[in-house]
Amino acid sequence: MNANKWLKIGGWALGACVLCGCGLSPAKKAVPLVRIAELDIDPEQLEAYKAALSKEIESSIRLEPGVVTLYAVSLRETPTQIRIFETYADRAAYESHIRTPHFLKYKTSTQTMVKSLKLVETDPIYPGAKLK
Repeated sequence: MNANKWLKIGGWALGACVLCGCGLSPAKKAVPLVRIAELDIDPEQLEAYKAALSKEIESSIRLEPGVVTLYAVSLRETPTQIRIFETYADRAAYESHIRTPHFLKYKTSTQTMVKSLKLVETDPIYPGAKLK
């Protein structure tokens, strides 16, 4: 899938979650978990890493209803610097995500490719998505 298609899928999912409140009543609305993963990838393994990441994102979006958005980009000036924008319906969805077979396979298969990983926690202010 190309990046534009991923953006549309992620936007649709985020918009659907925002519009329907993740299917929860107002008294029981879950707090979305939103974070940014900052990774530094071994240059010699960059293409293999990108292939593994693409497969993991595709599986997560397709199989996990609590995964709202996974959008990966590389920094233009430093393509080995990867950023992943992650949105989960709530903390439970994230906890479930990191126990799935496809995520565990990704983590195991890429551990020697990732030179560093920083998870940046955020506090959502205002979600927005343009749906087409």
